[in-house]
Amino acid sequence: MKEQELLKRITFNPDIFSGKPIIRGHRIAVEHILGMLVAGDSIESLLDAYPYLEKEDILACLAYAHRMVAHERVEITV
Repeated sequence: MKEQELLKRITFNPDIFSGKPIIRGHRIAVEHILGMLVAGDSIESLLDAYPYLEKEDILACLAYAHRMVAHERVEITV
């Protein structure tokens, strides 16, 4: 599935999480999925925990995050 098609799975609803990006109108925020992936959850474990999600929904979250930071510069100091 192409990135543009994946991104169509990310929606916004001012009545859900104050308009934060969510997955296909469900009450699950993109940031929630990204946070679980960062914490070490696998795509498979997320799909088991949220049976209404599809693999493409998780990929859509990653595509959305990529778009959001594509032109950002992050300085990491040690």
